[in-house]
Amino acid sequence: MSAALPAPIAQLRRLPLFAPLDEAALAALARRTSPRAYAAGEVLFHAGDPCAGVHLLTAGAVRIFKLSAAGRELTLHLQEAPATVAEVPLADGGPYPASVRAVGEVAALFLRREDFLAVCLEHPQVALAALRVFGQRLRGLVELLEAVTFGGVRQRLARLLLDQAQRSRQHGQPGSRLEVGSQQQLALELGTVREVVARNLSRFQAEGLIRIQPRAIEMLDSDGLRREAEAEL
Repeated sequence: MSAALPAPIAQLRRLPLFAPLDEAALAALARRTSPRAYAAGEVLFHAGDPCAGVHLLTAGAVRIFKLSAAGRELTLHLQEAPATVAEVPLADGGPYPASVRAVGEVAALFLRREDFLAVCLEHPQVALAALRVFGQRLRGLVELLEAVTFGGVRQRLARLLLDQAQRSRQHGQPGSRLEVGSQQQLALELGTVREVVARNLSRFQAEGLIRIQPRAIEMLDSDGLRREAEAEL
């Protein structure tokens, strides 16, 4: 049995961006990172801040969001560890395009932009992995744009519940019962207000699609929710 890898190296290997690297390259990369910890609700960075580097999430989850001039939040993505956050400005040198807030307690490794670019030059496979991540981000944004443009809150809420059920199954949890946050948190993810979410959840329950429980939702008819998510206005 091989010896256990040092903690930072093992954490880096779990990240799709750096998985192709050998142990020596991971060790060199680990020496360039610094550990960071964030409390629940703490902002890692704001949209428009200069990009100092990339956050490598090793534990926890963050919410990536945009804030309107009126102070209304729209969630772009919920990112769970292990993952990287804010890769795009690493390439173009621009500011962070969105804000990121810790959902719960978050542990991360921080890698400066110049160190990331040096790793890409030394190990082209990292640059290729970064391109794959960029492509996934772009696809996600296109899907979000499509949902916001062509779907109402009812359709987007149905899709959100289905996506959360899929994530629960991927984590080995039963997808029929969802541990959800407050209706205000759901509203933030949908870019709407709590009253609209509450009204649509009540309608889903009346139609036999879900059963609302304290801080949880039981999925009764996934096929019915899928039809709602795919319905056109």
